Amino acid sequence: MRVPRTFVFVDLSGFTNYTAAFGDDAAGRLLSAFRTIVREIASERGVRIAKWLGDGCMIVAVDQAAAIAFTLDLHDRSGEVCSPLTLRAGIATGYALLFEGDDYIGSAVNMASRLCDTAGNHQVLMPTMGIEQLPPGVTASPFGAVELAGFPGDVEVVDLTGRPGQLDNTDTGELWTRSPFI
Repeated sequence: MRVPRTFVFVDLSGFTNYTAAFGDDAAGRLLSAFRTIVREIASERGVRIAKWLGDGCMIVAVDQAAAIAFTLDLHDRSGEVCSPLTLRAGIATGYALLFEGDDYIGSAVNMASRLCDTAGNHQVLMPTMGIEQLPPGVTASPFGAVELAGFPGDVEVVDLTGRPGQLDNTDTGELWTRSPFI
């Protein structure tokens, strides 16, 4: 089944060097703290952790704005928790094949992964052509055209920054949250 989704790949830059310098136990504590904030923010923003990738993860979202908000929230909060390591991320939206019920295959998945690999420290990259609508508080700055392995031609990319506000698609406006139920 082909489904429209937004995919995010995030990676902690410098994790291998950190492990070599500070040891496995320190690296394990840092990774545990990172995964804790990923879970918290994923829950807050309504995105799903598709899989852990060592010192990173793959996120899947039905709503692009939620995926962008998740990524920038994680970028902000990981700076405190994961110092001296930095976060880099790639985001892409498109149709993907839902494979065996719990995995995704397709160009959008591959593009998000390649963009994460291309991103430098503190960068969140996304193809310009894939932006539907940026969440309030988020800006897109031109990054330029990049060559991504497996994709024909260059891809125009933006670097996303900012602090996203609350999105309108949360359930906080639902009836059960209103008086007399509160």
